[in-house]
Amino acid sequence: MEHIIEILKSGGTILYPTDTIWGIGCDATNTEAVNKIFDIKKREKNKSMIILVESEKRLQDLVDVPEMAWEIIDLSEKPVTIVYENPRGLPKELLAEDGSIGIRLVKNDFCKKLITKLNKPLVSTSANFSGEKSPLRFSDISPEMIKLVDYAVEEDRDKVSKYSGSSVIKIWSDNRIKVLRE
Repeated sequence: MEHIIEILKSGGTILYPTDTIWGIGCDATNTEAVNKIFDIKKREKNKSMIILVESEKRLQDLVDVPEMAWEIIDLSEKPVTIVYENPRGLPKELLAEDGSIGIRLVKNDFCKKLITKLNKPLVSTSANFSGEKSPLRFSDISPEMIKLVDYAVEEDRDKVSKYSGSSVIKIWSDNRIKVLRE
């Protein structure tokens, strides 16, 4: 774990298991690292990425959380990413064109521990090249992709995710909601 934290703190990128699929991640507050991920994925810069947080406090440090968001987080059986307006302290490169950001409060123990030790939110985007199938297990990740990141986490490499992604729901400050992905 300490080695992974050193890599992330120095602006590195990792492949890691999340509460859904395998992801590529970096320190979400490091603009250079965020740009590295866009380059690795061959992803257009206008396509935003989501971030993971491990606690309600960190979520509240980044965004004003509408009451409806808490209800959805509490009631959702599947991992849920909520798109919030007006985030604080994040590079503009991470944000959608309208300035919003998708954030998932993770329940996965490995991710919680990693984010707690890093003490910053973590970028999470699928560990595949844009347009390819999302990896449900480590063996689904392209060998080329593995070579492009600074480190591939050893944890849970044999595990197959039961989720091919999270639900994505946009919530405005006035509690209007829109389901972007079920």
